[in-house]
Amino acid sequence: MKKYFWIILIGIVILAAVLRLWQLGNIPPSPDWDEVALGYNAYSIIHTGKDEFGKFLPVVLRSFDDYKPALYSYLAIPPILLFGLNVFAVRLPSAIFGIIAVVSVYFLVKELFRDYRYKDYLALIASFFLAISPWSLQFSRVGFESNVGGAMNILMALFFVIGLRKPWFLFLSAFFAGLSIYAYQSEKVFVPLLVLILVLIYRKYISLIKLKYLITSLLIGIVVVLPMVLFILNNRSALLRVTGTSILSSQNEILKFNIIKLETDIKNNDKLGFILDNRRLVYVNEFISGYISHFDINWLFFKGDIARHHAPNMGLLYAFEMPLVLIGIYKLLFGNFNKKTKFFIFGWFLLAPIPASITTGVPHAVRTLNFLPIFQIFAALGIITVWVIILNIKYQVFKIQIKYLIFSLSILFFSFNFLYYLNQYFVQQNYFYSKDWKYGYKQAVEEVLKRQDKYKQIVIADDKTMDQSYIFFLFYLKYPPKDYQKNNEHNPNGFVNHNFDRYTFRSIDWQKETNSKNVLYVVGPGDTPKSVSVIKIIYNLDGTIAMKIVGT
Repeated sequence: MKKYFWIILIGIVILAAVLRLWQLGNIPPSPDWDEVALGYNAYSIIHTGKDEFGKFLPVVLRSFDDYKPALYSYLAIPPILLFGLNVFAVRLPSAIFGIIAVVSVYFLVKELFRDYRYKDYLALIASFFLAISPWSLQFSRVGFESNVGGAMNILMALFFVIGLRKPWFLFLSAFFAGLSIYAYQSEKVFVPLLVLILVLIYRKYISLIKLKYLITSLLIGIVVVLPMVLFILNNRSALLRVTGTSILSSQNEILKFNIIKLETDIKNNDKLGFILDNRRLVYVNEFISGYISHFDINWLFFKGDIARHHAPNMGLLYAFEMPLVLIGIYKLLFGNFNKKTKFFIFGWFLLAPIPASITTGVPHAVRTLNFLPIFQIFAALGIITVWVIILNIKYQVFKIQIKYLIFSLSILFFSFNFLYYLNQYFVQQNYFYSKDWKYGYKQAVEEVLKRQDKYKQIVIADDKTMDQSYIFFLFYLKYPPKDYQKNNEHNPNGFVNHNFDRYTFRSIDWQKETNSKNVLYVVGPGDTPKSVSVIKIIYNLDGTIAMKIVGT
């Protein structure tokens, strides 16, 4: 029987690979600015050993002044060396880690449910659900660092539970725990919390492990984490992205109404109101509200958040998973399972939204990607529970066993939901969401290259719909990083000069451009004056205007 399980697992892995690798460079239709930034910085490190700002082998990338952890760029180096600087190469590390996550979940579930009668089936179904998961696929097919961090968390948990029996695996667990904080900002909060609950839940097992294994694991974790810690301590700007999205830094929006209430409380000498309207309570309320929002059924199963985070008219999970998840939660909560396994899975489930809940713009699919693979484990438990119940149904209708009818309808609903998702993601997404994926830069660069010798200056809009346009031109031009780094050699922390050669990136006020001669402009879809000639219009895949190339 085990032979068949291995064959099925291999089939699931192949399915996961096909879904993540097919048309990887073309679906979604264009990389967003973070993808091209990670790719160009990898390209820069390859050629100069430095990032775009001239920082040698950076731990964190300053890119856009949001200070991204640099791990993804390093992972992108081998694919770029093999395939060149292109979208496929940049997205490949995320796809590979998405496949690794599918395999890892199989073994993690088998370890956690060692005493469960159906552990092999449970592990296969959980890995299958992750292989076809809209949430996993959405971020496995783009160069998003969170997907790498999520896969490393699964590996960390897997090697930890194995390490309780075979202590040297704790070395690998500590390594991936430390490495994950170099993948994505949320991991800086989530990973320490996850490690903490692992230690608390399995403390008795840990106390039986020889001290040399525990000390070595701790040292490995410290050594891996140390460069990031030192960077944060020595660079105040390292946490700009975190503080910029934190609810604590959004005082103008969050506290605007509250300040008015406080002023009223003071004016009316309302002491109780003054206590209740305290800004600290407002922050607590914002956190709780943000936390609860991540369990919204509509967000999870039907709507999602911004366009780049889900397929059109789809949520982050399949509709058919909703009853299975609820049944799985009930089964794990009240079923005869190992208590430590229960605490660990529910602990992971409840910790996952915390990093996102202290930020604005919630619920947020990227910052809560650590929900995976818990939803898939719940759904797998749910389907086994339902399967066992249905098998015991003996009733017939018109000499047809009801259980066969239920199985047929269930398979039909699953097939429809799955095929509908495939169509929405692989066919409809490019049409409906090309605008959201910053479509048009590749085509714009190609058109500019054809004409640039005829103009003394090329001006590219760098505002509104074309924010951070410079990085797209660096990426598609494959502009020599050494030459670009000269722009900021003597100004590493101040104003950033993105201009290079004849290319200038700035906002465009047409009233001030009236006297410009022999200038080629790349602008957004807005109106252009009659004084310039429209050379080329680049359309989004839905027919709307993405960019215009105009000249004087």
